[in-house]
Parts: sequence; C-alpha cells; structure tokens
Amino acid sequence: MPATLVLLPGLACDARLWDAQLPALPSSLSPRVSDVQLRHATIEGMAAAVLAENPGPLVLCGASMGGMVAMEAARQAPGRIAGLALLGTSARPETPDMRALREGAIEYFARGELREVIEPNVFFAFHPAQAADPVLVQRYLDMVLGAGAEQLTRQNRAVMARPDARKHLASLRAPVLLMCGDDDRLAPPECTRELAALLPQAEVVWVPQCGHMLTMEKPALVNDALNGWLAKLFAA
Repeated sequence: MPATLVLLPGLACDARLWDAQLPALPSSLSPRVSDVQLRHATIEGMAAAVLAENPGPLVLCGASMGGMVAMEAARQAPGRIAGLALLGTSARPETPDMRALREGAIEYFARGELREVIEPNVFFAFHPAQAADPVLVQRYLDMVLGAGAEQLTRQNRAVMARPDARKHLASLRAPVLLMCGDDDRLAPPECTRELAALLPQAEVVWVPQCGHMLTMEKPALVNDALNGWLAKLFAA
C-alpha cells in the first residue's frame, strides 16, 4: 500500500494553514488535511484518530500542535510511520510559565474576549516583516478567531497536558524533516535543535526571516523543502 501524506494543523488552525501547500504536494501521496484537532480533546486522542482514520503507511506533516500529534502517532504506531515532517514544534512538555499564560488566556476565552488575546499574539506568531502585511495578518486572524472560544480552550488544554515526546523519539527510525523559522518565538530554534539531537537522521531546514507560521509566512520555501525531502524519501 502506498504511503499517504497527512497534514496536521496547529492550535486554532484548520485546513487554511495548508492552502499554499496542498496544490504543490505530490498527488501520488494523496495529501489530505486532518481535522482531528476539532474532534478530540487530547494530543493522544488526536494521534489515535489520525492512525485509525488513515490506514497503511503514513507520512505525517505537523505544524506546531500538529507536530505534537505527529510525534505522538509515531509513539503509538512507529511501524506505520514512513516519515515525519515537523514544522515549528517542540517535543517538550508544557512549562509552568506557559501553563500560567494559557490559563490566563482561557479566562479571556470564557468571557468571550477572544480578540484581546489573539490580536496581540500576531507579534509572537509572525516575523516583523510578515506582521506588517495586513492581508496575511487578516487571514491569520480570520482562521484563529474562527476557531471560537470552545476550540481555543480545548486545544490549549490539550497542549498543556501533552506528553513528553523526548522519551520515545530517540528510538524512531523513520526519516524526519525538521523546519523552524529563525525568529520563531513560540517554538524557538532551541526546540528544533533539541529535536535534531534526538533524531540524528533528521534533515534540518532553517527558514530565514520567519516566525512561527511557516506555511503562511514563507510558503514557497516550505513547499520546496517539503517536496525535496519527499522526493528523496521515496526515491530511497
């Protein structure tokens, strides 16, 4: 059975996160965007659903929270993973400081004050050059605000309770692509360097003048890196 390429969105994101990638990816891999983040309340549950809903060997490409889901799927079913592409993500569990920030945000969501949290987050999500693009920023805000308070709360709680993926990644033998924006403030480059140390087989791509939202900020570079990696993966 040929491998299937499944794209996993980040927190508060949906298929729109991959708008620039889907048309550029090889049709032979039947690329599809998963929506498990909309239907499950834990990273473990999201990963189990990805495995159950997509039979056969998988190439999982996850951004941010989607990368956490991909890593957990690799823990649950390592023999099913033909490759992992991890974009702007971290294998670490939640830190006390980030937990406190998320709990504060959830209080805002409960009061319906989504914009008060999401609009300032543009500064952290994007490199300053892209944060100055009003069309790009509006696309981001439409997507994240469209998730609504319930999804924002549920997904933040899922990320807060995520497992420590560092415990199992060193045993993974599947090919891996790591990508990180050089100015990512939400999953800083040190997180990708840690992943690279755990995964010596990984190819690492640093995206210049880019923040956390790689697929939206630098779509052409992301597409080139993904397609180049996939070509090598399946040529081998």
